[in-house]
Amino acid sequence: MNRNISSFESLLRESLKDSQLEEIYRILYGKKLRTLSITEPVYKPDPDSSFDIQGYVFEAKEEQLRHKRIVRVGLIQNKIAADTTASVEAQREAIYRKVQILIDCAGINGVNILCLQEVWPMPFAFCTREKSPWCEFAESAEDGPTTNFLKPLCQRHNMVIVSPILERDRNNVIWNTAVIIDNYGQVLGKHRKNHIPRVGDFNESTYYMEGDTGHPVFETEFGRIAVNICFGRHHPLNWMMFAINGAEIVFNPSATVKDLSEHLWRIEARNAAIANHYFTCAINRVGIEKYPHEFTSGDGQQAHTESGQFYGSSYVTAPDGTRTPGLSRLKDGLLIAELDLNLNRQVSDTWGFKMTQRLPMYVEALTKAIQSNYEPQIIKSNH
Repeated sequence: MNRNISSFESLLRESLKDSQLEEIYRILYGKKLRTLSITEPVYKPDPDSSFDIQGYVFEAKEEQLRHKRIVRVGLIQNKIAADTTASVEAQREAIYRKVQILIDCAGINGVNILCLQEVWPMPFAFCTREKSPWCEFAESAEDGPTTNFLKPLCQRHNMVIVSPILERDRNNVIWNTAVIIDNYGQVLGKHRKNHIPRVGDFNESTYYMEGDTGHPVFETEFGRIAVNICFGRHHPLNWMMFAINGAEIVFNPSATVKDLSEHLWRIEARNAAIANHYFTCAINRVGIEKYPHEFTSGDGQQAHTESGQFYGSSYVTAPDGTRTPGLSRLKDGLLIAELDLNLNRQVSDTWGFKMTQRLPMYVEALTKAIQSNYEPQIIKSNH
């Protein structure tokens, strides 16, 4: 897809007649969703800039014994806000200023749980393999500058915020971590990224290794949430474990580029919602990030100073496979979705994937498969 196309949906609108669009959307996205009326931010950091702000409603059937369980989630995608040659503090503060506008917009629109993109307060500089100055962005999950910046915003808006950061622990070990701050401004917990990529420009194991927190689910006032950070979306068992532990909404904060994964993006989080009877929320950053020094991708191509194009396109999927359109590929944006969590059980009752998944059979097979002397079960032809 051309880097200047604003979204997949805009491409459809430009290419198809109105009479065809409704059926195409039904095939691609499932049930038609009602749109939310959104109050947009008055202030913008740049008069010429614009945010892509969208809102949708996922509805469930009325039940006789349970009340509706309505929760509003928000997803923020954004470009970096200062040149990568600026000081660490200047880069971080510029992102804070811009993203706060969207956080406040989420607050005035009644968002209960908000998720930011992967390592949101910094460039995704791991392509460079340079330790300086990028390791200086690493901070405490419990009381670092980013957590302290967000705490009062959580209180002000009565909002849970999922804040993916580069964490530095007390032993000076660095992690890719999502911090969950509750609506009272307290750190509820954190989750460290389970699966670390070693592909293309994503040289993340130069900086941090696989996480050690397992698959935690966080009980908030608005529902049980989990965080499957970026590369974990390629691993179906990672998604499954959050379901086994009781997640109702799983956020997937990411940083991924056009040439590597755009053809996969619309599929993976949606498949996970279907397979696990929960809502998924996929968030990707936006823009091309330029660095002071050249780096290579390990593919024999020329050294370069720019990242690939982060293509945004954040979206939400319900457990029945219905999904929102994506946010812009090019612009900073906020996606708001109103969910009825009763839909999770309703879809589970219909499809029964958890009932039919046969975990003991897979436990037995996987226990054998991890043994060094394992021989795959292959039945050969006699011919």
